Amino acid sequence: MSEQQTTEPNSPSELPNSPSELDVLKEQLRTAESQRDEYLTLAKQARADFENYQKRFARDLAVERQYAQTPLAGDLLPALDNLDRALDAAEKVGDKGPLAQGVAMVRNQLLDVLRRHGVKPIDAANKPFDPNLHQAVMQQPSADVPPQTVLTVLEQGYTIHERVLRPARVIVSTKPTSE
Repeated sequence: MSEQQTTEPNSPSELPNSPSELDVLKEQLRTAESQRDEYLTLAKQARADFENYQKRFARDLAVERQYAQTPLAGDLLPALDNLDRALDAAEKVGDKGPLAQGVAMVRNQLLDVLRRHGVKPIDAANKPFDPNLHQAVMQQPSADVPPQTVLTVLEQGYTIHERVLRPARVIVSTKPTSE
């Protein structure tokens, strides 16, 4: 068996000489315990703060990665607009030849690539005007649709992962004027 160590003094000479020394030692013990508790609380708080920092950093990094394509997607939209204009011009003159078909294929391919990266067109035609999704460039009186309805989409808008990449530029209806 191993020897047991006791916390009691082995000889009377190790005992405090007076009650005041015992009080001093008790006060020192209370102070030491108080400091220990304070340092433990600070350590726990520092640990929690660091864990929160790690979580916030991971969340911010995920968002940054999700929207990393935003500048490139924004730069590609004018090219997509030009393909749309070319297709509209070909349709107006009745051209359905191989060149118009090729332009349509390139446009669809570009839209598919953008879709894979979270870019989607905003469906605006005949929808209520939403200033978060649409940019009104003109108002036009109309008796056929309620006021504040998108009549015409002048430039297609797009979102990227539910954020607006570019608002749709639209013409919005107003109440007809009575004359």
